[in-house]
Amino acid sequence: MKLITRGLAIACALFGLAGAAPAQTAYPDKPIKLVLAFPPGGPTDLVARVLAQKLGEQMGQTVIVENKPGANGNIAAELVAKSLPDGYTVFYNTSAVALSPALYKKLGYDVLSDFAPVALTAVIPLVLAVHPSLPVTTIQEFIDYLKVNPGKFSYGSAGNGNITHLGAFLMLQAKGLSAAHIPYKGSAPALMDLVGGQTQFTTDTVNSALPFIKEKRLRALAVTSLTRTSVLPDVPTLNETVMPGFEVGAWQGLLVPAKTSPEIVKRLNAEILKALASSDVRAKLALQGAEPLGSTPTEYGAYIKSEVDRWIKVVKQSGVTLD
Repeated sequence: MKLITRGLAIACALFGLAGAAPAQTAYPDKPIKLVLAFPPGGPTDLVARVLAQKLGEQMGQTVIVENKPGANGNIAAELVAKSLPDGYTVFYNTSAVALSPALYKKLGYDVLSDFAPVALTAVIPLVLAVHPSLPVTTIQEFIDYLKVNPGKFSYGSAGNGNITHLGAFLMLQAKGLSAAHIPYKGSAPALMDLVGGQTQFTTDTVNSALPFIKEKRLRALAVTSLTRTSVLPDVPTLNETVMPGFEVGAWQGLLVPAKTSPEIVKRLNAEILKALASSDVRAKLALQGAEPLGSTPTEYGAYIKSEVDRWIKVVKQSGVTLD
């Protein structure tokens, strides 16, 4: 009887351990989904896929990029905000998350309370590019030319309220310049119309405009990062020329649902920093004009808050609204 009782006790103990095993399984034990708010093949998608591949190699699980474009990134943001906080649905976000609170009166999520920040990953500078027909070769000549031709020229952007719109707006406002804004549904059609001469200039992401600049179908006058970009080393920054301290970029990062455990956030942060430090990832990002960054979760959260505050002021001055 004692042997039977002892055997049952051992069996129960083993069964209990077996039943508890799934809860103790190390993260991750299944594929991770990286949700992206833009279509495949775009500048953000290219960077996300480089990082997804590296994360998959490091973590021993497939990291799938899932494209959910629309509504300036709000569809993807809301989807992730309402997902299970288990670390398997991650939002690969862009600076759009800091713009939306200023552009929309009603959102299905709150970027500051519905997400846990993981890390800032990279930034892609904007480049001021003009049609070759404009008789300017420097940023100062561009400013002088617009000053004597107020309101006569137009600039295209990837959309109303997009960083490519507000970046140009900030520059024009700072220099007291006026030009008509033409919003497009993405960078591709905006750049094509600029190349065709329908518009005269743009501030688009470096990696989007780069092919046209290399083919001399567009002329690059300045970049919006604090330091020069490696893909256009001869192009000066606005910071070093006519606008000291000016910096605008299409930054990117990782967010997870707010109630995700700190342990998972810490693991994801460590893995993304490891990926960003690897020579192969840095080389691939450099080819696209993307600058690797990296941060702690706390630093990224503070950065998002500062950007939300910044763009609320800018959007209020611009008068843009998307509701």
